[in-house]
Amino acid sequence: MDGRRPWGASLGESQLLDTQRAFDSVAADYDGPRGNNELIQRMRVSLWESVLDHIPAGSSLLDLGCGTGIDAIEFARCGYQVAATDWSPQMVGRTKFRAAAAGLESHVTATHLGIHQLDRLQGEFDGIYSNFGPFNCVPEMQSIAAECARLLRPNGRLVLSVIGRICPWEVVHYALRGRFKRAAVRTRRGATAVGMNRHTIWTYYYLPREFYHAFAEHFELENYRALSLFLPPPYLVDYYRSHRRWCERLGWLDDHLGGLPVLRNMGDHFLIVMRRR
Repeated sequence: MDGRRPWGASLGESQLLDTQRAFDSVAADYDGPRGNNELIQRMRVSLWESVLDHIPAGSSLLDLGCGTGIDAIEFARCGYQVAATDWSPQMVGRTKFRAAAAGLESHVTATHLGIHQLDRLQGEFDGIYSNFGPFNCVPEMQSIAAECARLLRPNGRLVLSVIGRICPWEVVHYALRGRFKRAAVRTRRGATAVGMNRHTIWTYYYLPREFYHAFAEHFELENYRALSLFLPPPYLVDYYRSHRRWCERLGWLDDHLGGLPVLRNMGDHFLIVMRRR
């Protein structure tokens, strides 16, 4: 496996536009319960902590797939300079609005740019991060890895939250309801159509080592861990709210066991940290 997904065709322009329209359609309320419920926020904080641990405050950050700008604003408040980008122009508009409302326009710039368009971006950054799977929606990962290396200073960190291939909660949830095709959706190779708000998001699913293979030429793998392995995935937030005390115990397991061998290969997402060679 060489990082170019020999098992399936790469995304075409029409499929990339499908994904753009899907996120445009939810941008107005994506920083509400749809995109930022309790379980999402818990995962979000995991990436925040990893960036803070690996990249000194005051550094320059590139946010790939910034969404409505929640992460960019948080890092700006921590003293970083953030260049935020997203393939959805509506999401970029929300990020600009959020930065202006927070009085952080001098610390956050927002640009309409897809990850597959990184060759158009100039600059040099101390760190690159991406939260909640934007890298799952782009083709030609090996060329994207090269562009990330070009944009990072030597020893710069790449901190990514990626949608994983093995999510036990999802398999059990849908299998118990007789939705076996949905339960197995992450096992598919190549671009997979996933519905959102009556639109289609074209998504690739990865195991952590499978994902890292595309970056290995330019990056050294530092660590990776599971996110929402013992806890349910964010779309099951109603279960979390109904069983909060039990789920807090599951959260403790996520925090303490999610980085262990074998277990770190599962979960709704995985958080991976790589250092530019």
